[in-house]
Amino acid sequence: MAIVHFPLKLQGSRMLAPTVRHLEFSRDDGKPLDFVPGQFIQVHFNYADGTPTKRSYSLATMHDHALGPGETIEIAVSYVPGGAATALFAALDEGQQIMASGPYGRFCLMPADANRRYLLVGTGTGVTPYRAMLPQLAEMMAGRGVEVVLLFGCRTPAELLYGDDFRAFAAAHPGFRFVPCFSRELPAPGHPAFHADMRRGYVQDALVEFAPDAATDIAYLCGNPNMVDAVFESLKGAGLAVPHIRREKYVSSK
Repeated sequence: MAIVHFPLKLQGSRMLAPTVRHLEFSRDDGKPLDFVPGQFIQVHFNYADGTPTKRSYSLATMHDHALGPGETIEIAVSYVPGGAATALFAALDEGQQIMASGPYGRFCLMPADANRRYLLVGTGTGVTPYRAMLPQLAEMMAGRGVEVVLLFGCRTPAELLYGDDFRAFAAAHPGFRFVPCFSRELPAPGHPAFHADMRRGYVQDALVEFAPDAATDIAYLCGNPNMVDAVFESLKGAGLAVPHIRREKYVSSK
């Protein structure tokens, strides 16, 4: 089946962290983009020598319906020194186009799940799909009383992506816990990233505190491959069945 490319026009952007940019696009062919939270798109472009290439980006749009004309399609892009995609996005101005395809992927919440708790674990831009899932999680919490713990690992307060969104969601939904884990530097009281439920260290260490339970839990792991592998082994050791540990690894590419 042929891949269908479509144009995305940049509507705006902002820096989320020193090396991560949030970009908002509209689909420039007037067609909707119907995606399931947790899926990704691919951006297609050429290297300097003309060789075609592509990069994958999870959709960050907080989403509970098909995105119609004019609605924003949001992604978070990590800037890699010397990276071809970094050069593409750094040179992109509002109103300019890139070509994309998708959506793709199965890193999604399953309506048939009967678990009592979700453990969402992410590092870096691996937290992006969880932002998109927030409306769906709100429905699950209201509909069947599911609880959610989001463990988000980063090094410093400056790298806490979408922290305002997750804190606001936790404040509005008692069944949702947002647990940022800082491996190098904790934010001081009064800092925008300060959060009463934060931890010092790595997500895989903080996970133990929440006592993963094979009888109640389904886990999602997204981000650094080493983190994903370590948490996967920890969850298997706690008795979770492999189908209840859903993974997506983010690998940087130039």
